[in-house]
Amino acid sequence: MADVDLVLPCLNEAAALPWVLERVPANVRAIVVDNGSTDGSADVARAAGATVITESRRGFGAAVSAGVEAARAPLIAVCDADASLDPAELPRLLALLDDGADLVLGRRIPTKRSAWPAHARIANGVLSRRIGRLTGVRVTDIGPMRVARTDALRGLDLRDRRSGYPLEMVLRAAAAGWRIVETEVAYTPRIGRSKVTGTVRGTLTAVHDMNRILREARA
Repeated sequence: MADVDLVLPCLNEAAALPWVLERVPANVRAIVVDNGSTDGSADVARAAGATVITESRRGFGAAVSAGVEAARAPLIAVCDADASLDPAELPRLLALLDDGADLVLGRRIPTKRSAWPAHARIANGVLSRRIGRLTGVRVTDIGPMRVARTDALRGLDLRDRRSGYPLEMVLRAAAAGWRIVETEVAYTPRIGRSKVTGTVRGTLTAVHDMNRILREARA
């Protein structure tokens, strides 16, 4: 059994998956969660040796939740499948769990301006400050690369199935007294168009979902 299960939520990422999967470290099992792809992503993932599961409910949270449920390794990681993040960086994040962290977040450092559009970067900054005011935990990025212990993550009982899932994870981890640590990871222009940050509409939808999560947390 692998030491780590890597959950890769996937919606039409056939062009990016070969690069992503060849960068997965040897002790990590890649779980590609096909979230309704129409471009043959699942076949590409299987051909590259990944475990593939299907989640028919659309949404980032739905896909990641399905991957978490399928995980069997003691440690779990989550990463976008669009080649914007390099799975080869995971060992550095995982080492921070050995140093006492409970949740490690990859703080994105854009390699090019086009990797992180201004509207998405600004929204992320506002959200990070709101998390700090609400929880007292200082974070600078609610990024898509993160690692934790599998059983502990399941114990958070995350409910959101849309774009609010990453935020809910941080808020519930903070409420549970977890030690949350950030470390820098390279963030490159993705292959293909983002469903969230690639458009203003997608970003606004994500902001709406996250505002809902924040309201629920305050309540």
